Amino acid sequence: MNDVTGSPADVAGSAYRAAFAVSEHSALHLRRVLRMYLTGWGLLEVADVAELALTELIANVVRHVPGRRCQTYIFRLPARGVRVEVADGCPGLPRAAVGDELDEGGRGLVLVDALTDSWGVEPLRDGSGKTVWFECLTAKAADVPGEG
Repeated sequence: MNDVTGSPADVAGSAYRAAFAVSEHSALHLRRVLRMYLTGWGLLEVADVAELALTELIANVVRHVPGRRCQTYIFRLPARGVRVEVADGCPGLPRAAVGDELDEGGRGLVLVDALTDSWGVEPLRDGSGKTVWFECLTAKAADVPGEG
């Protein structure tokens, strides 16, 4: 299901919501959707970072979630930036890489942490999965005390 939803109380404007099984090529399509929303919201300054972080979250679903099903949400943060969430039905919480720096996997969340203004993982209330999220703030919002 792909649809544009009304905005929750804490976000401004419309939000994007999609639920489907992802593949290796899904990140490309979701990056295009994200850039389209960021362009419309006048938030292109965070587009490159947000696209890279979204790619990492989708790659984690492809690699680690049985059935590769997830829901992706893109919300505009009023006068601040964007929040992207990827929820899935796998209760296992992701971990950042620990160990050999030459290992092939496990660096995605390290990258998300380094590039975004904030990120986190929240278990779903019913224990059936989790939501991994990140926020990218505009330079103006990031400079305001208490914002970011």
